[in-house]
Amino acid sequence: MAATTSLEAQSVNKDELLQLVSFTIGDEEFGVDILKVQEINRMLEVTRVPNVPNYVEGVINLRGKVIPIIDLRSRLGMERKEHDHNTRIVVVELCGKLAGFVVDAVREVLRIPTSVTEPPPAVFGASKHDYVTAVGKLEDRLLILLDLEKVLSAEEVIDLKAVN
Repeated sequence: MAATTSLEAQSVNKDELLQLVSFTIGDEEFGVDILKVQEINRMLEVTRVPNVPNYVEGVINLRGKVIPIIDLRSRLGMERKEHDHNTRIVVVELCGKLAGFVVDAVREVLRIPTSVTEPPPAVFGASKHDYVTAVGKLEDRLLILLDLEKVLSAEEVIDLKAVN
C-alpha cells in the first residue's frame, strides 16, 4: 500500500500547477506567470514621449517611479483600441526595470496543471513569436501563455531603459 501512495505522490509532483494571471486582448485570452506580475492597475494618465516606437504609449509615474507603458495590442500586431473602464496596466519587471503592459481587461488568477498545456503550434514560427510559451486547453476556451520578457527583443528592452 505504501508503494502505491509513493507512486501517487510522484505522479502529483510531475503534474505541477501553473499559477497565471489571465487577461484579454480583443477576443483572445492570454496568461502570464503570476510571479512575473508586480501589480495590476487601472489605466492611468500616460505622458507621451517623443521618438519612441509606436507600441510605447509613453510613461507613467507609479509611486515615484517613472515606468514605460507598452500597448500590448500594438506589440502583438493587433489594431489599437480606445481605453475603457476595463483597461488595465499589468506591471512586470523586465531585465531589472519595471514596465507596464496595457491590456483590454484582466480576467482572473488561474491555477492549471501543466498537463493541459502544449507547445505552441508551428504556425507561430520558431523565432519571431518565441514569447508564446504554450497554449492551455481549458474546458471551454484556449489560453495563450506569454513570456512578457520575450515580447520585446533585447534591443527593444535597451531602448525602453532609455525611456525611464
